[in-house]
Amino acid sequence: MAIDAEHLASELLAEILRASGLSQTELARRAGMQSSVLSAYAHGRRQPSVAAIGRIAAAAGLELQLQPAGERAELEHAGKVLAQVLDLAGQLPYRPRGELAYPPLIRLAA
Repeated sequence: MAIDAEHLASELLAEILRASGLSQTELARRAGMQSSVLSAYAHGRRQPSVAAIGRIAAAAGLELQLQPAGERAELEHAGKVLAQVLDLAGQLPYRPRGELAYPPLIRLAA
């Protein structure tokens, strides 16, 4: 999902809220900031500093990580391919087989 730079902070905050399950008010309290400030960040009316976003993430029990942009695209592509393979496997005809016949075990004299 491509996010333009102007909305990056609000998208990050939305993801932090989703991942943490906290309310905006509780997250603001834990981050030591006014709820109105967090609301302004979340709605794009103010741009938080990197330190503020890090503090908010830490208050939610999360940490920010950077990864190469191509890595996410590769993972998404691999996920789509896996979904297609599983869908195809689900469409294959199922033929139940009988019990497997194993050869008898040979006991060696001790």
